Amino acid sequence: MNQGHGMVHVVIIGAGFGGLYAAQALRREPVRVTVIDRRNHHTFQPLLYQVATAGLNASDIAAPIRRVLRKQKNTSVLLAEVTAIDPARKRVIFEDGELGYDKLIVAAGASHSYFGHDEWAPFAPGLKTVDDALEIRRRVLLAFEAAEREPDPARRKAWMTFVVVGAGPTGVELAGALSELARHTLVREFRHINPRDARIVVVEGAGQVLPSYVPELGEKARAQLAGLNVEVRTRCLVTGIDEDGVSIGDQRIEAKTVLWGAGVAASPLARSLGVPLDRAGRVLVEPDLTVPGHEDIYVIGDLASLKQEDGTPVPGVAPAAIQEGRHAARNIARAVRGQPRLPFRYRDKGSMATIGRAAAVADFGKVKLSGFLAWLAWLFVHILFLIGFRSRFLVLFSWALSYLTYERAARLITGETPRLVEDHPAPALEPRRDAGALGAQPLEHARTRA
Repeated sequence: MNQGHGMVHVVIIGAGFGGLYAAQALRREPVRVTVIDRRNHHTFQPLLYQVATAGLNASDIAAPIRRVLRKQKNTSVLLAEVTAIDPARKRVIFEDGELGYDKLIVAAGASHSYFGHDEWAPFAPGLKTVDDALEIRRRVLLAFEAAEREPDPARRKAWMTFVVVGAGPTGVELAGALSELARHTLVREFRHINPRDARIVVVEGAGQVLPSYVPELGEKARAQLAGLNVEVRTRCLVTGIDEDGVSIGDQRIEAKTVLWGAGVAASPLARSLGVPLDRAGRVLVEPDLTVPGHEDIYVIGDLASLKQEDGTPVPGVAPAAIQEGRHAARNIARAVRGQPRLPFRYRDKGSMATIGRAAAVADFGKVKLSGFLAWLAWLFVHILFLIGFRSRFLVLFSWALSYLTYERAARLITGETPRLVEDHPAPALEPRRDAGALGAQPLEHARTRA
């Protein structure tokens, strides 16, 4: 046994969906559980795009890990970043120490993959964490602020062009929410630009929107994006990204805001296990979710590569991670009782993606939905899986308010404001053509009242 406590010590790396549900499944078992995460909160990743586009506050979709697990007497929480795993010594390594284990669940998740072009990362942030969402929100809102002050038409157009790389669920959701932000929320708040003139472009290398969905739903998603004035370019590969825009072969899109939703890479922790990995860097786990040659180590979620009985891979989605987390916990409990481990079988409960206000697609196998019904189903499922009653109530209230008023209240620009306008001779800014109805006046005559 570990560290002289007389009970099997289960260490869980990562408090995402897989890790958190594994910990909860062990709450009544005769084991000691230690959950380790480099952040102090669990994030409901499917709603990060709402934080990124100012629809929700970060606290609406994140819950402190200690609070979630506070009633579990057998569970401790450590705030630390695991840098390596030593299977021979049965230790997890931190920068400032190490911890032993009897059983290990690795649920470290995945990060962004730029397909060998990591130099693009500073210009095209991805969306995996709360910090990512806040950075995207900052860039999006600053783009409109810069366009409001920019007298040069070409530079103003670049500030009001937003490119989303990738037309998977993340890219589609970001593009739809950006369109609603520009067309509805901000439209009456600027005097020198019309936010409805914002150009939103989605670039996808595959032949359809939502490549992992059936073509029928991909086409419906594309039509719904078109209804939101989102320009979709499929079969287009990005060849360059810099601070001024995106290159697609010999074509160029001048855009000051580029967002990445095209690929993911497994956590580098997988390499420290010294076991076979797939091309994406994920661990090729056994049917019972253990690591080959190490029956005391389980790998789940985005870090695990496993094929179902029909040969199709288990998808890297939240429901799969939840099922794997619970199954790993069940196998650990069986091992503690001297029972054999069971193989994992994924129960596909369908997939959904939201595109905008009352617009979504959903695939439940034989039942396929699009439009308002799919959006209602998406809303119900996401509210159901939110951690904690407070989060469910706040999100439901925020969405109801947003649906009725088009308001997005979480529009705070945090951090130091950069220089928005280049140094050059500039003419006086002219109010937009419809500004009279909004009570606008030229910028040089505006004054802030105390």
